[in-house]
Amino acid sequence: MANAVEMSTMKKLVAQLNQYRHEYYNLNAPSVADDVYDYMYDELLALEERTDVCMANSPTQTVGYPVVSALPKVAHDIPLLSLDKTKSIEDLITFQAGRTVDLSLKLDGLTTELIYENGQLIRLSTRGDGYIGENITHNAKAISGIPERIPYEDRLVVVGESFIHNSDFESLKSITDSAGNPYKNSRNLAAGSIRAFDAAICAQRHVSFLPFSVLEGLEEYTDWANGKHARLLKLTEFGFGIIHAVQLQNGDKAQYEQLIAQMRKAAEKSDLPIDGLVLTYDEVDYSRTCGRTGHHFKDGLAFKFEDELYESVLRDIEWTPSRTGEIAPVAVLNSVVIDGCSVSRASLHNLSFIEGLELMPGCRVLVSKRNMIIPHIEENLERGHFDLDAVTPKHCPCCGAETRFHITDGGKKALFCDNPDCAMRKLRRFVHFASKKAMDIEGLSEATLERLIARGWLHSFTDVYRLDHYMQEIICMDGFGEKSWDNLWGAIQRSRNTTFERYLIAMDIPMIGNHASKVLAKQFGSSPSAFEEAVENDFDFSQLSDFGETLHQNIHQWFAQEENRILWEELQEMVTIQTVTTETHSMEDNPFVGCTLVVTGKVEPYTRSGINAKIESFGYHGRRITNFEMEGSALAGLAALMGHRAATICTIIAQRIAQNVDTDYKPFVRKMISTALDKLAVLK
Repeated sequence: MANAVEMSTMKKLVAQLNQYRHEYYNLNAPSVADDVYDYMYDELLALEERTDVCMANSPTQTVGYPVVSALPKVAHDIPLLSLDKTKSIEDLITFQAGRTVDLSLKLDGLTTELIYENGQLIRLSTRGDGYIGENITHNAKAISGIPERIPYEDRLVVVGESFIHNSDFESLKSITDSAGNPYKNSRNLAAGSIRAFDAAICAQRHVSFLPFSVLEGLEEYTDWANGKHARLLKLTEFGFGIIHAVQLQNGDKAQYEQLIAQMRKAAEKSDLPIDGLVLTYDEVDYSRTCGRTGHHFKDGLAFKFEDELYESVLRDIEWTPSRTGEIAPVAVLNSVVIDGCSVSRASLHNLSFIEGLELMPGCRVLVSKRNMIIPHIEENLERGHFDLDAVTPKHCPCCGAETRFHITDGGKKALFCDNPDCAMRKLRRFVHFASKKAMDIEGLSEATLERLIARGWLHSFTDVYRLDHYMQEIICMDGFGEKSWDNLWGAIQRSRNTTFERYLIAMDIPMIGNHASKVLAKQFGSSPSAFEEAVENDFDFSQLSDFGETLHQNIHQWFAQEENRILWEELQEMVTIQTVTTETHSMEDNPFVGCTLVVTGKVEPYTRSGINAKIESFGYHGRRITNFEMEGSALAGLAALMGHRAATICTIIAQRIAQNVDTDYKPFVRKMISTALDKLAVLK
């Protein structure tokens, strides 16, 4: 194995020789004589043989770079998930909870996995979606910091970041992507470079690699292998570099603030692109007990720096009515590039927000992308000239009706259009009616609805089911035809068979969404008549789970309007609302009694909420699935297969039906473990 001095010498020789080789072959301008190059080459070769370490980009291994025609997909044996994020130092302190943690730089590049077997690099791949990545092994020779051969015979899986140094990115800014646009930041350039088909292109971009985790291997070093930082230090003997990191216990706010400042300076000094820091538990065994979600591991926390601010000019404020009548303001900005993306629009939320910042067209503002996602105006640099009348339209920009100020339930001032026939309000209501969570009419897009409303064919939701009266006219519309009409009408017909929950959501009663509709369906047996009767009898909806006084009033006020009650009754004549059967059957007739349903990993094409909804909607002779299990069901299944008697003891921390969760559950889990072990100890 190599010591620190040998590794430093080796890396310097590799870098220098590659530079000389570039001058000789590509520039036709060698800066040293051949005998000087040969001497350094022999020194490097001898060093590689002595240490049994060889960098993938070593000139002793290749004189050219390979080219591939495609990037094959590869599955990660252990998912390469991200970490939960925070901007709060208090969250870091809470997460640490008295344990030894590692605080390291979070490089702004692309996560990359390396696999070694019998001392040889066999695969280099991108993170991809965490489960499936792309094979980029051909580019290993073009990336600095990746050993091709190491003095370790067992399987070793290393994960790290492929990145481009800040100074290198500055010199490479003229490079354009496949669309001919310049790369906006070093991360995008690094991502495009390591995925290049031609390794020579990757080599020209000066991509480097630094490891941040050992997923497999080094377990045999029992004296220190349970420490993550120790494992990374061991990698330096194999030719890897190391990300700047510190270990700490019981860190307080002042200590964290000092370390964060020091590490940002260290990154700047080392010319490293970073977008935050990473805090992880150092103890490997404990980390494995922390578990993970489908998105991130729970043994670490990514600390993101405060959003960077960029100056722009507020050119205009656009006002657009929503389906509720509230007119939403949107800022139109001089385009500014933030995190590689061009930002020219940002939500202004409501009038209270505009008043608070004294926003006027023409003023200079500071803009950020909160959590690197949502454009947001943070500050007005030219206060003192605010005029409310000048920024708020007196008439709805869509229908021309007079506007009024309105105080929302949250106590914020907003602008409102009271005209129920406002074209934009009407359009938004129809979009909601046809949406997936409501009547789920595929093909009835916002653009199509806008055209149908403009022609006077849609006034009420019931008109959707009379569109066949205009079939010939619709077929003749631009972009339509018989096939498009058949598909649209087929989707409309399928929507006639719906559920009570969807029907409720489609009615657009304020605050009635997925959860509230399920609660009402359970309370009234998915019966529209039972629900309507409850309204007529002045039922107190505030007594239901998660229903407050506001939601109670919304329901009664909605039904108090004659046009809504007419719609409620007429639409039911056009659709069939599924009923919930209450008949009972013997246990022998029900093959699902006692069965456990386990869903793990990804179930394409469903999201987590989508597959949960599928499970919740499943029924057999009136019976529904009400309990979801994960580890307990898996343990029970494994025990049954192996012929063991087993039991699972759980602490309930979340209740799906009640929609509540106890986030401070660790003390209860510890108590449960202690109690269970005490009870098990006396069993015979």
